[in-house]
Amino acid sequence: MVIKSKLQNLLENFTSSLPGVEGVVVASVDGLSIASVISTKIEEERTSAISAAMFSLAERIAGELYRGHVEQILVEGEEGKGILVSCGTEAILLVLTKKEAKLGLLFLQVKRLTEELLPLLSEK
Repeated sequence: MVIKSKLQNLLENFTSSLPGVEGVVVASVDGLSIASVISTKIEEERTSAISAAMFSLAERIAGELYRGHVEQILVEGEEGKGILVSCGTEAILLVLTKKEAKLGLLFLQVKRLTEELLPLLSEK
């Protein structure tokens, strides 16, 4: 339970400190939600499952194309962006942003968040 609250605090700090970030989800590679800070209009469990499926498919595509391990996936739509990154071998991180979010700063902060999450996720 202590690990879950540490994860939750990290996600809340990340979301509140970056302009344009609407939500963040840490999910298992099986698609189960581990922790999140997300808008009530978005279903956490469904988002976790979709994220895991998308990452799995990207890994398969990257393998078939001899591109190696997937580092990140960027989905850009009319209403905003979704950044999906690996968090070790057992979890993935999804960051949802508004369309005006600055990607350079966001990529840097996502990398830092991932580095902070890894030790906590390995304790689980």
